[in-house]
Amino acid sequence: MLSTLLARGGLTPLGNAELRQNVFSGLTVALAMVPEAIAFAFVAHVHPLTGLYAAFLMCLITAVFGGRPGMISGATGALAVVMVSLVVTHGVEYLFATVILMGLIQLLAGALRLGKFIRMVPHPVMLGFVNGLALVIFMAQLGHFKDADGSWLGGTALYTMIGLTALTMALIYLLPRLSKALPASLVAILSVATLVQVFGLETRTVGDMADIAGGLPQFHVPEVPWNLETLRIVLPYSLILAAIGLIESLLTLNLIDDITDTRGQPNRECLAQGTANIVTGLFGGMGGCAMIGQSMINVNSGGTRRLAGIVAAIALIAFIALLSAWISLIPLAALVGLMFVVSEKTFAWGSVRILGRVPKHDALVIVAVTVVTVLTDLAIAVGVGVVISALVFAWQHAKDITITSRITGEADTAVKTYEVRGTLFFASTANFLAQFAAKNDPGEVVVEFRDAKVMDHSAIEAIEALAERYRAQGKRIRLRHLSPDCRELLDKARSAMEMDTAHDPHYHLADDRLG
Repeated sequence: MLSTLLARGGLTPLGNAELRQNVFSGLTVALAMVPEAIAFAFVAHVHPLTGLYAAFLMCLITAVFGGRPGMISGATGALAVVMVSLVVTHGVEYLFATVILMGLIQLLAGALRLGKFIRMVPHPVMLGFVNGLALVIFMAQLGHFKDADGSWLGGTALYTMIGLTALTMALIYLLPRLSKALPASLVAILSVATLVQVFGLETRTVGDMADIAGGLPQFHVPEVPWNLETLRIVLPYSLILAAIGLIESLLTLNLIDDITDTRGQPNRECLAQGTANIVTGLFGGMGGCAMIGQSMINVNSGGTRRLAGIVAAIALIAFIALLSAWISLIPLAALVGLMFVVSEKTFAWGSVRILGRVPKHDALVIVAVTVVTVLTDLAIAVGVGVVISALVFAWQHAKDITITSRITGEADTAVKTYEVRGTLFFASTANFLAQFAAKNDPGEVVVEFRDAKVMDHSAIEAIEALAERYRAQGKRIRLRHLSPDCRELLDKARSAMEMDTAHDPHYHLADDRLG
């Protein structure tokens, strides 16, 4: 029992090989997080240390308390692009207050156990999400091939950048064939950095982006008026950031679940993300969520335990406080090469091969989510994919409802029986009603629901509308084998119908009047 609980938390004892894998994987992740955190801080118009502190605190807290060992959290671009207008308009102190409220909302989501609903995201949406993020990771690296004024590098600078990037990628792909004792990514970064220093190659380094030297983050209550006006300003941003953060984190959790063939805990991850954002806001950080690129680096390097994330966080703060001079010497080309490899490994290449073999609507969802992720952001893309999938599902099931009829008896004693098969819900009610001929039917009609499911309030309204039709014609209608839930709700046209309750089934009806 104890071993099961420890395993779920990623806390089972590690052997020497696994210990080494997780430690070195954490170091690799920390190196890759530095330029990303700085870049996202620039996007949000805040100091680089604001991004680095967020990366440290988010990574540490979610590594210890999160629901997915091996997943890495930190400052992310998806959140930074939302933050920029708030910072420009109201200042960074309002951002810290927003991040705290964002964390509280995420805590509430975890307490209400809303994390489980991420399991309802269809698989084609997941494929589109993965492909879109792979492209976003790839395109984000292209900025490193430009000058400060936005123009592309040229001449020796460009060739050096391309050469070092290609060398890094080649080492990452080839080194595992020789030895897996150390993560290929870490060895490649250190090898390229050493090469640059030994031969004095002119190329951009981490130090060219910003000075990352600093101390430990300090406790800091946001200096904003604590009143309703401040709440009015920060609440919309907090809601958007909380939603984007949870969606990206929980989808990344699902992705790592699939890769590692294990199962994370979405609700626990919501609580950890919320706690981390509250702490981050109180220590001068810009908040964050799961980072799919760094998470993929970690998992691919063997960092599937909590130790890897903890090492990454400790290494990151050590870089800031103690080793900034050394980290500043790392060539950006080495980190770009690493992220290019992450992009390639993240992209679901199998989804391209199956586009012609899966149903057209699934192919549409994969492509749509990929494109929308690249053009807008993850939250909108997932929403688009889920809406398309839901509409297709509703349309297909709306066509599945069938009704057959038969007449027994003769003349004045004739009884017409309609047998309904399928699911009656908002999308199928029009088809349902169109198959009844109240004007031409005999004086007594039976509608058999034994093989049908009545799913929502629209279905109830359709049944009552049907009863009204027969009442207007002065005819008698009996409903057979309706569930007790349905009978309870059929009140408007009760005088126009009779219900046969013998041997009725019971299934739950989703309707707002049931409470």
